[in-house]
Amino acid sequence: MSLVAQIANDYKDAFKAKETLRVMVLRMLRAEIHNREKDKKAELTDAEVVGIVQSMIKKRREAAEAFLSGNATEKAEQERTEAGMLETYLPAPLDEAELDRLVYQAVEEAGAKGVADIGNVMKIVMPKVAGRADGKTINQKVRQALSH
Repeated sequence: MSLVAQIANDYKDAFKAKETLRVMVLRMLRAEIHNREKDKKAELTDAEVVGIVQSMIKKRREAAEAFLSGNATEKAEQERTEAGMLETYLPAPLDEAELDRLVYQAVEEAGAKGVADIGNVMKIVMPKVAGRADGKTINQKVRQALSH
């Protein structure tokens, strides 16, 4: 089953169960998917949907931080809850050892010699870890590998 179909089924289930917050979150996700499909004039792949989910999670986390800095803890908690609901649509995260292995493979594949080659390594490693690791973490791992 595609990720879009899974989201649609989960939306129906949440609607029937009268889970208001979950319905709202899935409705926003479905709307974003629909808009991207409309722009692209084609159905999205699971990888593209994962990208949308990651983007929405990032927005929720940033909003939660902003609410916390403004002492709006209730709103921050709601944003975190929404992010948690969206995280269920991401693939299982990579463990540390697997991520290190992929980074070192990408460094060798790119023939990278130093930090100046970080862009080339990132171009190779990012598609391999799509949705399974945070970009910031990957960047740190690549920098660490290239500084040795």
